Amino acid sequence: MNSQTMDRADVCTAEAVVSEYTCPVPHTPQAVSGIRRRALGVLAAWGTPGDAAQEAVLVISEMVTNAVLHALPPAELRLLLCSEDDHHVIRVEVTDAGEAPVWPGTGTSPDESGRGAVVVDALALRHGSLSRPCGTTTWWADLPAR
Repeated sequence: MNSQTMDRADVCTAEAVVSEYTCPVPHTPQAVSGIRRRALGVLAAWGTPGDAAQEAVLVISEMVTNAVLHALPPAELRLLLCSEDDHHVIRVEVTDAGEAPVWPGTGTSPDESGRGAVVVDALALRHGSLSRPCGTTTWWADLPAR
C-alpha cells in the first residue's frame, strides 16, 4: 500500500490550487449518493474526462462512506484541482471528528466492508491521513485529473 502520512501542503500548496469545492457531509449513509452527484458535477465543471471523473467519484464515495460509518460527525468533503508540474491533480479530502466508538455486536463482517482502502490504493497516485491534536482526521487522496 502506498499510504503516507503527510501534510496536504507538501503536495498541493495554496499556490498550486486552481479551483476548490467544499461541502458538509451529512452523517447518514443515504447522503453518500448526493455527495457523489455533487462531486460529479464539480468534476465535470473542471473539465475532468469521464474515466478520470468516474474513478474520482469512486474514491470520494469510499472515503465519505468510511467517514459516515466509522467516524464521528461533523465531516466535510473538500475537492481541490491542483496544478502539479505540467499536469493537474484532483485532491480529495474528507475530514471527520475522529474514530467513533465501536459497540460490541455492531461492527460489519469482513465480507460486507473493508474494500475501500483497496480501491483508494489502486486508483490514487498517493494517499494518506493527517491527524490533528484537536481530534480531527483528514483522509486524502491525489488522483489524476486527465
